[in-house]
Amino acid sequence: MAEVVKMPKMSDTMTEGVIAKWHKKVGDKVKSGDLLAEVETDKATMDFESFQDGTLLYIGIEEGKAAPVDSVIAVLGNEGEDYKAALEAEGDTAAPAAEQKQEAAPAAQASAAPQAQAAPAVDPASIPAAVIRMPLLSDTMTEGVIQKWNFKVGDKVKSDDSLADVETDKATMEVVGYEEGTLLYIGVKEGEAAKVNDIIAIVGKEGTDVTPLLQGGSAPAQAAAPAQAEAQPEAAKAEAAPAEGASEDDSRVKASPLARKIAKEKGINLNDVKGSAEGGRIVKKDVEGFTPSAKSASTADVQAEEATSAKAKEGAAKAAPSISLPQVVGEVKFTEKPVTQMRKVIAKRLSESLFTAPHFYVTMSIDMDAAVAARNKINEVAPVKISFNDFVVKACAVALKQHPAINSSWLGDKIRYNEHVNIGVAVAVDEGLLVPVVRFADSKTLSHISVEVKEFAKKAKDKKLQPSDWEGSTFTISNLGMFGVDEFTAIINPPDACILAVSGIQQVPVVKNGAVVPGNVMKVTLSADHRVVDGATAASFLQTLKSLLEEPVRLLI
Repeated sequence: MAEVVKMPKMSDTMTEGVIAKWHKKVGDKVKSGDLLAEVETDKATMDFESFQDGTLLYIGIEEGKAAPVDSVIAVLGNEGEDYKAALEAEGDTAAPAAEQKQEAAPAAQASAAPQAQAAPAVDPASIPAAVIRMPLLSDTMTEGVIQKWNFKVGDKVKSDDSLADVETDKATMEVVGYEEGTLLYIGVKEGEAAKVNDIIAIVGKEGTDVTPLLQGGSAPAQAAAPAQAEAQPEAAKAEAAPAEGASEDDSRVKASPLARKIAKEKGINLNDVKGSAEGGRIVKKDVEGFTPSAKSASTADVQAEEATSAKAKEGAAKAAPSISLPQVVGEVKFTEKPVTQMRKVIAKRLSESLFTAPHFYVTMSIDMDAAVAARNKINEVAPVKISFNDFVVKACAVALKQHPAINSSWLGDKIRYNEHVNIGVAVAVDEGLLVPVVRFADSKTLSHISVEVKEFAKKAKDKKLQPSDWEGSTFTISNLGMFGVDEFTAIINPPDACILAVSGIQQVPVVKNGAVVPGNVMKVTLSADHRVVDGATAASFLQTLKSLLEEPVRLLI
C-alpha cells in the first residue's frame, strides 16, 4: 500500500524546509534508512532518511522549493501502484508541477482536455499588439494622473514617442511607449488616475482586436471614443494658450527621456535647446549638439543685465575664485539574493521577540584586570586555551544559580523557573546566527566549556549542528568583544527571559585608591523580559556577575 512521506519537523523553530537535493528519483527502490533527500532548515542542511521500504512513486517538491512542515513531499509504495488515492487521502488533490511532468498516461491527457476547453480561444501572446502600463516613475509612486494624451486612438506612434504626460507624486513626466504601430486603445481619461502597472494604452497593428489583452489587465475599461472626444478640447486649449518664454523650470519642455537625462547630467536647461523632432520635441542629438552660444538672444540679454548688476555690487565675493566641480558619473548596481530558511526564521523569531516581549536594558562596567591576569596564569598550564568568553559563560552559569528569576521563561499563563543552567552561545555564520547550547554549564570547568564552545563553533560553520545542539537554552550570551565593540544591546532569544550582550575589553583610565591608573574595562548589557524580570532583579544579577569576574578565583570553588 502506498504511503506518503511528509516534510519532517527537524527543529523546534522549523515551519518549512527547502529540498536542497533529492538522492532518489521516481522509480528508484528505497530501503528504510536510505538517504532520501537533503533538507535545508532554518538552522542547517540536514539529511532526511526514509522510514519505509518500497519504490519512489511520486516526488511532490522540486529541488530548491520550500514545503511546510507535515506537507506531502513524496509517496512510496509497490512498483506500478496507483498513488493518487494516498494523495487524495491527505487532501493533496492539486497536482504540483513535478507530478504533471512525471505523468504521460491517457488519463492525465483526458483530465487536461476540459482545461483546454476552458482556456480562452485566443492566446494573448499571439495578438500583434503591446500593452502599455502605468510605469513606476519614482520610488514612492503608487499611482499617476494622466495630465495629457499626446496622441489619440488611430494615430501612428513611434517607439520613442511620448504617449502622455503623467503627474506623479514628484513631478510631471513623460510616458514613452517603446512600441511602434497604431494607438488602438486608451484606458484612462485625461485628469484621471491609474495605479502603477495598470493598463493605460495598447499599441499594435491597425484593426487588431484588443479584447483578450484587456481581460487580463487591471485598468478600467474606458471607451476610446469618449477619451478621444475629451482629448480634442484639451488639445484646442493647449493650442490656444500663448507660448511661454523660456524659464528655469524645464519640466514641461517636450523632450525624450534620454535627452532629458543627458541634459540633467550636463547641467543644460532644456528651455535653451531647440528641438529637431516632430513638433519641436528635443531628442538626444539636440542635447549633445547644444552649446551655450546657441542660447536665445532674450536669454543673453537677461544674463547681460545680471552681469551688469553683479559688477555694481561690492564685497569679498567679487574677489573670491570660482569653484569648478568635476562631473561625477556613476552606475547604480546591486545584487539580490533569495532569503534563506535560516534568515527567514531569524527575522520571524526576533521580530516576535522584540515586539512581543517588553525589553528593558541594564548596563554595567566590569574591571577585568584580575580576569586578564588569571587567564594568563591558567593558559600557562591549561590543556586548552581559555578565552574571556569562557570566563563569561562560567560566571553567568554560577550567577544564574543564585538568581533563578533570570534563568526563567515566560509561558503565557505561567512562568517557568529553571533549576538547570543551559547557556546558549550565539555563533555567527554566513547565513545568519546559530545558538548552540552549553548544557549544565555551572557544573563544567573552564577547560570543558572552552572545548565545547570551540566544537560548536566549528560544527556551526560546517553546517553540522543537530537539533539537540541548539535546543533547550535557559539563558543566552552574545559576545561581540572580538570585534572591538564598545557597547551594544541584544534581542532576547525566546523562550529565554534574558540575553547578555558582551562588549570588548577596553584599556581606559580608571580610579583606584584615589589615583588614576590604566585599567581593563568590559561593558555588559542585560536585555530582560519585563514580564518576568524586574529592574532590581536584573541589576542584582549583574552585581553578582561583576563580583565573579573581578575575583575570578571564586569561579574555581
